[in-house]
Amino acid sequence: MIRALLASLLIAQTLIVPLTGKRTRYIQTESLFHTLFRDFFPEDDGTTYVQTGDIPAMWLRDSSAQTIPYLRFQATYPLLRRRFAGVIERNARAITKDAYANAFQENYHTWERKWEVDSIAFPVLLAHVYLHQTHDYSILTPELHVALQIVVHTYGCEQHHATCSTYRYPYRVPTEERYNEASGLIWCAFRPSDDPVRYRFNIPQNMLAVVALQEIAEIAVLYHDRRLEEEAYAVAARAMTGILRYGTVFDERRRVWMYAYETDGYGNDNLMDDANIPNLTGIPEMNWSSSVDPVYLHTRAFALSMDNPWYFSGRYAQGLGSPHTPYGFVWPLGIIARALTSTDMLEVENSITTLAETDSESGMIHESFYPDGYWRFTRQEFGWANALYAELIFRTAAGYPGESYLDGGRLVMPTEVSVPTPVIVQPIVQMENTAEIVNTLGRLLLAGRTAAINQMP
Repeated sequence: MIRALLASLLIAQTLIVPLTGKRTRYIQTESLFHTLFRDFFPEDDGTTYVQTGDIPAMWLRDSSAQTIPYLRFQATYPLLRRRFAGVIERNARAITKDAYANAFQENYHTWERKWEVDSIAFPVLLAHVYLHQTHDYSILTPELHVALQIVVHTYGCEQHHATCSTYRYPYRVPTEERYNEASGLIWCAFRPSDDPVRYRFNIPQNMLAVVALQEIAEIAVLYHDRRLEEEAYAVAARAMTGILRYGTVFDERRRVWMYAYETDGYGNDNLMDDANIPNLTGIPEMNWSSSVDPVYLHTRAFALSMDNPWYFSGRYAQGLGSPHTPYGFVWPLGIIARALTSTDMLEVENSITTLAETDSESGMIHESFYPDGYWRFTRQEFGWANALYAELIFRTAAGYPGESYLDGGRLVMPTEVSVPTPVIVQPIVQMENTAEIVNTLGRLLLAGRTAAINQMP
């Protein structure tokens, strides 16, 4: 009886997504929730362990990014709040154990200790979005309070790395060691791709840190912690000034201002973009600027062109790659970020078409693939990419709005117009897709509860 009920609940349901060439694709709706039901594990300590797809470890960045797309559904299904709050609490405990580690095992032991500025920013984004959507103040635990204090202290310390920090990576990496200690920028060792930086100041990571610091200042008010609030704003202000002063460069060939990917603060800049987020292409997603800001548009034009040494084109795809994978491979994560920050419906359709034609047979998203032969790929499934692909479909096929990481988007100038990701279906299809997404999630949650009851002694 139970088995028959589960089978009836999990009958494949689909939603309609248009592709280029007047084609459509039917997406198995259940696949959009793959990471939510396959990578999230409740733990005995009340937290939620989130595995990054096919690697048995929990990255601070990935776990937060894997959670954010699904927060919008907690209003319809409140039982999800416990799962999401568990991710926030677990990341807070991990940060208190080692703020410089980027990934942890299920027992909280360090999996990898690569200092990436954005690693401790993403859990802050998650906590802020959760509070904004739920007004569930039960997540304001002592552990989260301490973690936020550690984040601010760590960022402040890394603005004076030479005289403050004790972090050292034990292996030799190809990084230029000379940097401007007085720049106000946050010193970094590794990129979001887990690869070593070329120059010590990664601009997209510093941008995200500024956003996270301002969010910490807002959360500090809820803790009645005036000192934390002031320190967060002060560290953010120094980093923001550093980005504007040292992170923008004048492109002599194009005759425009744009953002550098990395800098040493002495005029040596790394002009490139990487598929891993935060990156320059995804700047509007972190509310640093709007998608119509001129400096961003100039940066985007460079990043998504062959002038970028890590942009590749082939028979089946074109997009951002990364030194983390074989040279010439394209990352779906970069294609998704391009679509999420686009204001052009055709560009969004092209991106979704590429993803639809290069994913796995089960609809899962790879880490990267060869654009002249998409059957050559790295990683069978990538939890973060699966979740971000779901976010893209939620916005473009169902009309869900993106989440603002700051109340009112304080880093976006008041004169700038915020342009949402285009919806690419007709209103009637949008309504049908929305209903199908909500109903499918309900069926999956019910099936999970039924299976749990069936396993009880």
